[in-house]
Amino acid sequence: MSSTNPITLRFNSRELEGNFLKSSFERERSQGRAAIIVGSIVYLIYGILDQWFVPDAAKSTVWTIRLGFLIVPLLVYLISYTRTFAAYRHVFLASVGFAAGAGLISILTFLSVENSSYFYPGLVLVTFYTYNFVGTRFVHALCVDLSLFLAYNLVFGVFHDYPIHVLISHDFFILSANLIGGTAGYLNEKQQRLLFVRERELNEERNRHLIRSLHDPLTGLPNRELLHDRLEQAWLSAKRGNDSYCGYFIDLDGFKNVNDRLGHEMGDQVLMEIARRLNATVRESDTVARMGGDEFFFLARGIPTEKEAAALAQKLITVISAPLKKLPPDLPLGASIGMCLFPSPGITGPSEVIRRADHAMYRAKENGKGISLMFSDQLLRVNN
Repeated sequence: MSSTNPITLRFNSRELEGNFLKSSFERERSQGRAAIIVGSIVYLIYGILDQWFVPDAAKSTVWTIRLGFLIVPLLVYLISYTRTFAAYRHVFLASVGFAAGAGLISILTFLSVENSSYFYPGLVLVTFYTYNFVGTRFVHALCVDLSLFLAYNLVFGVFHDYPIHVLISHDFFILSANLIGGTAGYLNEKQQRLLFVRERELNEERNRHLIRSLHDPLTGLPNRELLHDRLEQAWLSAKRGNDSYCGYFIDLDGFKNVNDRLGHEMGDQVLMEIARRLNATVRESDTVARMGGDEFFFLARGIPTEKEAAALAQKLITVISAPLKKLPPDLPLGASIGMCLFPSPGITGPSEVIRRADHAMYRAKENGKGISLMFSDQLLRVNN
């Protein structure tokens, strides 16, 4: 797992932290909204106790305080529908828990010490609510609940002078709630981060396997399977009249001599260099694939005429035929290329594009190598 701060649980990698926050946004927003609704209902229901424990003279004031602090969760709920919420959501959600606790402490100031025991358990609920329900991060919940604990002791230990045994008994339950709720919140967030990293690793591994399965292991170029998929997309696009394409079947001339004289290891280096040259020549919208052996296929987009197709083929031949430093002068390398423009009559799919370009390539080899030929019905009749 990527290292994290042991207290805040924040990833040390800024990029990873950003990705985690982005991935958890919708879950935290939905959870926060649900927590605000449920928490507000509980907060209002708590007012039922007023009739027995709040002095009559203070009841209207207590309800004013209660409704006043409910403005905070209402505002946060509304903000959750804005862009601002994404950047500061944990602070906003933490403020909901703080408002609930601060409101309860304010109400307790109007109660006698005897009646406070019926209301202060609400602080225990607020503690669990902030750590485990509202959706904020552990470190924000920790700050909120420790602040409420200190505020409670300051208000009732100094200003209202609760008997020490009463204050300590209240503190015991509030601190216990912090230990239990805080530990649960800490472990829950840690587990979420562990799962996020694990899922990320699994996705990366799946992507690596997918890339390996769709690419030639020697050159890194797309293999036949990926080429067929790209051709399928191109054929459908051409069929709809959106664009024109040309398929180039490339066979290296002189490669067998390289293998026979210099060995397969040198042959592999030559293939990798040719793949690099082809990739450097084509556009991002084009595809260069290795068919196997010394055969390559180039799918070019936006080639409407035979003249443009032939000009590009000549460029490919020139690039491939440029001297390789590792090859002796008496082992020249070249290429024969067969071309197939589409959309064209008779082409029923990607396999037909490859077949026609392959046929034209063999006719190019028979006509002297180092040249390119466009597939046509006339070429097919002449050579049959």
